[in-house]
Amino acid sequence: MVDRVSLYDTTLRDGAQTEGVSFSPEDKLDVLTRLDSFGIDFVEGGFPASNPKDKAFFKAALKLELKGTKLVPFGSTRKSGLAAPNDSNMRALVECETEYVCIFGKTWDLHAERALGVSLEENLAIIEDSVSFLAGKGRRVIFDAEHFLDGWKANHDYALEALWTAERAGAEYLVLCDTNGGSLPSEVSRAVKEVRRKLKAQVGIHAHNDAELAVANSLAAVEAGASMVQGTINGLGERCGNANLCSIIPALMLKMGRRTGVGDLSALASTANFVGEVANILPDQRLPYVGRSAFAHKGGVHVSAVLKDPRTYEHIVPESVGNARRILVSELSGTSNILAKAKELGIDEEKDKGRSILEKLKHMESKGYQFEAAEASFELLVRRLRGENFAPFKLEGFRIFVDVSGDAMRSEASVKVVDPNGVVEHTASDGNGPVNALDKALRKALERFYPQIKHIRLIDYKVRVIDAKEATGATVRVLIRSTDGVMTWTTVGVSENIIEASLMALIDSMEYKLLKSLNGKGK
Repeated sequence: MVDRVSLYDTTLRDGAQTEGVSFSPEDKLDVLTRLDSFGIDFVEGGFPASNPKDKAFFKAALKLELKGTKLVPFGSTRKSGLAAPNDSNMRALVECETEYVCIFGKTWDLHAERALGVSLEENLAIIEDSVSFLAGKGRRVIFDAEHFLDGWKANHDYALEALWTAERAGAEYLVLCDTNGGSLPSEVSRAVKEVRRKLKAQVGIHAHNDAELAVANSLAAVEAGASMVQGTINGLGERCGNANLCSIIPALMLKMGRRTGVGDLSALASTANFVGEVANILPDQRLPYVGRSAFAHKGGVHVSAVLKDPRTYEHIVPESVGNARRILVSELSGTSNILAKAKELGIDEEKDKGRSILEKLKHMESKGYQFEAAEASFELLVRRLRGENFAPFKLEGFRIFVDVSGDAMRSEASVKVVDPNGVVEHTASDGNGPVNALDKALRKALERFYPQIKHIRLIDYKVRVIDAKEATGATVRVLIRSTDGVMTWTTVGVSENIIEASLMALIDSMEYKLLKSLNGKGK
């Protein structure tokens, strides 16, 4: 059994091939530094022969003092008809001045003959010349056997001969690639075992996720003796993505007892979120281990059990990977959900009161409310039902005017609010829509009483039609996400009138901010 597994991250190269993702050199430096801090052994930084941006990155990366990560440039074997010293790709790899380099070569006869247009013999010569040139320049070579699993199944002997050629030329790692992502774990396991039996170089796995098996194939490879796993953070990659290191790493360490370079596994979730932010990709809440919903419990039976013993519905301790348990409240909730959620919010609640809150919540959700996505509104609801007299202001009334001038349409809203001392503030404001105008007018009025309101910023606004069959008379649900730069919270409003629903969510947002300000939270 291989005890120590090397982690090879290719987010900055293979992950950059994700549709809609583009890393600048500065982005790459930030990600490299973060992965180095996390404990990734190898980071593949890009394809320096393919574009000036990657060349600039490698030049800048040489100035970094990395703690333990080996930066790796990626490239192809030399072109047909060119000697390796004369190939620009080969020269670009050497010029990166890194200890390790990674090149891919064809190991499937179909690709050699169809994609490259060379004979099988010439393809072997290309592999040997490329690896031996780089090794002769003092580079430690990682050979990515492109399409190896397909080649191994189609022309078994030739695929193995290609690996043997790379090993003989000086490759230290032979990485078996499931480039089309269609292999099964049982096939990967057999292939790894055979390669380990017949060759001496260390074996790695590089799996794609086209059949939703990239993580399973990677773990099967390790069980069969692979000592390197290649993948990306959050499973980024072309088509359906690459093997997700955020699932592989905790599986290796927590479930398979393998050692990795990662010292603090609890930094996993924050690392995943950081890379997602840099890539400008909305986080997938349902990702295993690191997703916001990975340890979220909604069903009443589940919540009741997990509060007694988390092992009943959690396969690991959430905090071990930097995540946290979340209790959701909805029409599927039981009293346990309400009590647990109230406790999470710092509200002590009796069981009988919990039942009455649950009945109210279920009634409201039957009308279209959704509290699992609007925890700020839920906390306000609980406090109101408890009889807490927290009313920082009262909206006496509002009006909205819409003017059309040529092709432009502008909205104006006026609001009248009253503070707890009976002081009235009546203000108006323009906006690029009725909701925007209301938001601005309400802020303008409240800032006189509560200056902290000026820190609030709306960052998301969603409208959901509840009963579409009612057409323009349908009930709508509005979710508003707000931030003050420190906290972030979501509120909800429901009405047949989209303006009223929006106003309800806006008022909840302001009230929640003021509630937390009194408790010393936020700005």
